[in-house]
Amino acid sequence: MTPRAPAPPQATAPQPVKPAKAVAPRPVVRALPGDDDVAGEPCPKCGTPNPPGRRFCRRCAAPLAPAVAAAPLPWWRTVWPFRRRARSGSGRLPRLLAVLVVVLALCAGGFLLLPAGRHLIEDTRDKLGTAVAVTPSGVAASGQLPGHPAADSVDGVSNHYWGAPGPGASVTYTFGTPIRLVDLIVTNGASKSAEQYGRQARALEIDAQFREADGTAHLQRLTLSDKAGSQTFQVGVSDVASVRLVLRAPAGLTGGRHIALAEVEFFRRG
Repeated sequence: MTPRAPAPPQATAPQPVKPAKAVAPRPVVRALPGDDDVAGEPCPKCGTPNPPGRRFCRRCAAPLAPAVAAAPLPWWRTVWPFRRRARSGSGRLPRLLAVLVVVLALCAGGFLLLPAGRHLIEDTRDKLGTAVAVTPSGVAASGQLPGHPAADSVDGVSNHYWGAPGPGASVTYTFGTPIRLVDLIVTNGASKSAEQYGRQARALEIDAQFREADGTAHLQRLTLSDKAGSQTFQVGVSDVASVRLVLRAPAGLTGGRHIALAEVEFFRRG
């Protein structure tokens, strides 16, 4: 049996092909013609001449007009708050405010060293602090009626009073230790009750003398209302060692009556 010859290969149909990615053409570098005939300012870095009006070199891009270095500051401009250089008004307001604050602080410090400044500080402390009642260690009067000694004006009982013989009579209260006298409360007349108030005469003005431990005296005129009850007067004197009250301008001083002062209360700063 004769062998068969191999069959010829069959032709295959063409298969689809994926499209290839397009490749951009390579750029062509063309040399620009140089303009060697330019007449202008040469570059300070490479020396290339540049046309007028250019700000940067056409070859190396260096600035054609470099900034001029600032002149050094004077010594006083190196001290705060003047050490910063003002640029178009920048920073002037904060420095002006800083200088103003320093000036005001110096003025305030100088003011507080004056007597008016010290008085303001003490007055503020009086208002912020607490007033404490204090009893005098001694009482002496220029005159008093029997049964109505001057000590009755500080006994804490408002229906006992100091009976003064007439206008100009005085009473002096002394303190064992000098105090900062803040307030003075006066209960005028024979009593704080309205029924007994008008039974005796009463002083409508009192000259108060506050004497310090070193002998300095402070005078104050106390004007009282002709009514029953206590009346408060602000004093604000430091180192008070004694207080002298002189009765003036009596009201209701008729025959058989005398001037009555029911109670005097002293308050120091706590």
